[in-house]
Amino acid sequence: MQEAFAAALNLWQKTGIPENPRPWLISTARFKAIDTMRRRARFDASQQDLLLHLEAQSTESPQEEEDIEDDRLRLIFICCHPSLPPEAHVALTLREVCGLTTEEIARAFLITPGTLAQRIVRAKATIRDKGIPYQVPSPQDLPQRLSAVLQVIYLVFNEGYSAAAGAEVTRGELTGEAIRLGRLVCELLPEPEVMGLLALMLLQESRRAARTSPVGDIILLEQQNRALWNRDQIAEGIALVEGALASHRFGSYTFQAAIAAVHAEATSVAATDWRQVAMLYDRLARIQPSPVVELNRAVAIAMCDGLESGLSLIDGLLARGELANYHLAHSARADLCRRLNRAAEARSSYEKALALTQQEPERRFLLERLRGLE
Repeated sequence: MQEAFAAALNLWQKTGIPENPRPWLISTARFKAIDTMRRRARFDASQQDLLLHLEAQSTESPQEEEDIEDDRLRLIFICCHPSLPPEAHVALTLREVCGLTTEEIARAFLITPGTLAQRIVRAKATIRDKGIPYQVPSPQDLPQRLSAVLQVIYLVFNEGYSAAAGAEVTRGELTGEAIRLGRLVCELLPEPEVMGLLALMLLQESRRAARTSPVGDIILLEQQNRALWNRDQIAEGIALVEGALASHRFGSYTFQAAIAAVHAEATSVAATDWRQVAMLYDRLARIQPSPVVELNRAVAIAMCDGLESGLSLIDGLLARGELANYHLAHSARADLCRRLNRAAEARSSYEKALALTQQEPERRFLLERLRGLE
């Protein structure tokens, strides 16, 4: 490979970079290796078998082009093997390919880091015991892995959109990488749900500049300067979600993108069509039941049917225990209690949220809310 790179530096200055540099480099490296093996084979008979193998490879597939050209996307498709349980291969891919920590991934799955770590250990053991090959899936096998690949990209984006811990609200390197991968998958497999996921990410990312103050403090949706929203990303996102909806073959990502589009098109929180948002969450909950979806629906219900109605739904969710360690559930409850002038309940919920979050801007925001109740 080093010799291939050296050859490229010399040749490409004169001829320009080829349209597909990766296959060029691999093929050149293979031929360089064959030349080296031929020289060695004159003195070492053990090199002969390797030489024959390399020559056979070069004859069978010279300049072979791969369907997935991007290195990280190729690795994601490789790791999302259907022989592994979905929750296992998604967790494994996020940890080993995308570089998220065990704690960050556990937060996304609403489980403990210890439980998540065991999933990854079991996934690795399954790969070893079943002898699952490390190879790029064939073009006809890509659709079978698409759902898991989209979930990986979605969870990478979510960690970038709202960091699990640290000094920043967002991590632009993760949201940018997720959007880049989403575009590549859209080119590779332009299915409605791929379009829906890309639309969702663009619409959410469009607000990033308005979500924090110059010193990094959180700015809630109702206080955001909408002039800072990225209108190009909004326009592209809305066009994508409209295309996905028109197909009538969409799923959960498209519903989430449609909700984001309602917010993106509203001129203010008060002007937002909260009834439509609640209806879309109803539809989303039917195809992808989730306590987080129910929490978001409860907030929308509070906005259109009254704070008491939303609070009742959140109390019911918390009573079930699934969101007991989810700080945003306690924060949402605290906010509704604050608006209803139920200061003692608001304080208790804010304190629970504060104990559960590890992100510094969120901690500052919650502490400020607590001081406001004094």
